[in-house]
Amino acid sequence: MTEIILYTSINAPIQIVFDCARSIDIHQLSTAKTNEKAIAGRLSGLCELGDEVTWRAKHFGIYQTLSSKITKLKAPFYFQDCMVKGAFSFIKHDHYFEEKKGVTEMKDVFSYGVPYGIFGEFFNKIILNKYMIALLTERNRVIKEVAEKE
Repeated sequence: MTEIILYTSINAPIQIVFDCARSIDIHQLSTAKTNEKAIAGRLSGLCELGDEVTWRAKHFGIYQTLSSKITKLKAPFYFQDCMVKGAFSFIKHDHYFEEKKGVTEMKDVFSYGVPYGIFGEFFNKIILNKYMIALLTERNRVIKEVAEKE
């Protein structure tokens, strides 16, 4: 299992940041480099508890699909999405939000497992972990940019 923890400070109210983080449209904007699109389930707007989304994106030159579900939600402080189907052994992404003096601290705890035993672990250590950090960092950059303009 690999765990990535990221913190992003955003000069916007907690509700705006929370909504930006749940937005299908903002997610697609943040993943434009991989041409990620929602193709089934909720296709636009804000994800709510129980919503499922199937994404299609190009990673490492191959189009892949991944389905995730919002499994926990306590607005505007927390939500969790988990992979239902996809190339990973599992994905669990916890999103935490805390506002202090008009600045919202967004914390991501992104946990995942890779298949294929030691070969998967080797790929994760050499390439995948850095790739996932870059994807999440770009996502957070776009959330920050959009939220601070609201």
